[in-house]
Amino acid sequence: MYFNKLLAPKYCYQFVRTVQPWLALGCVLLFILGLFLSLAVAPADYQQGNFYRIMFVHVPAAVLSLGVYLVMTVSTVIYLVWKIKVADIVAKVSAPIGAMFVLTTLVTGALWGRPTWGTFWIWDARLTSELVLLFIYFGIISLRTAIPQHDLAAKACGLLTIIGVVNIPIVHFSVVWWNTLHQGATLLQFAKPNISPLMLYPLLIMLLAFVVFYLYLLVIGMQAEFLQRREDV
Repeated sequence: MYFNKLLAPKYCYQFVRTVQPWLALGCVLLFILGLFLSLAVAPADYQQGNFYRIMFVHVPAAVLSLGVYLVMTVSTVIYLVWKIKVADIVAKVSAPIGAMFVLTTLVTGALWGRPTWGTFWIWDARLTSELVLLFIYFGIISLRTAIPQHDLAAKACGLLTIIGVVNIPIVHFSVVWWNTLHQGATLLQFAKPNISPLMLYPLLIMLLAFVVFYLYLLVIGMQAEFLQRREDV
């Protein structure tokens, strides 16, 4: 099957090289459309005015900060169980990308919090658990760097990743489990999103742009990792 061939480093390397320019094009087009709709079409909020527009970067970055970690966790389990090297490469390359999304979430959240809460930072449950997630990302990256052997590093980072995944539901449900200043879930909820369609559709397009951006960075990192490991490419 084609999927089984794709798990081999040689074919996976060829695949990521093929899709890279298409991901780049899609990323650029989606960001242009998303930013235009977010800045020019979406109306001002009746309470926050135009300050709320940072949401179109903050929310997608927050979703990806959790989503990338879940990708790492699944990839880690696949590697530990079936010893598929491509899965370990996905987990390794995803870690710094996920950390970048967490940093983006925290910075944009601070910039949004200043005019709405009156402060850049508060030890809110959502903010604190997101900061813990950043430390987990940094711990995985540091552990991977500290161990030169690929197999040993993969196993050690895999165990840390699996342990750290317990923080993901804490981040997501923190606004439900604790009394918090942070607003409730906007997109990641089972009920209908409580947001105007004029704001929702630009937000969804920006979310898709961030997903494609992650995939683009992922394939770039995977190509470099394949060449560094010389995995018969």
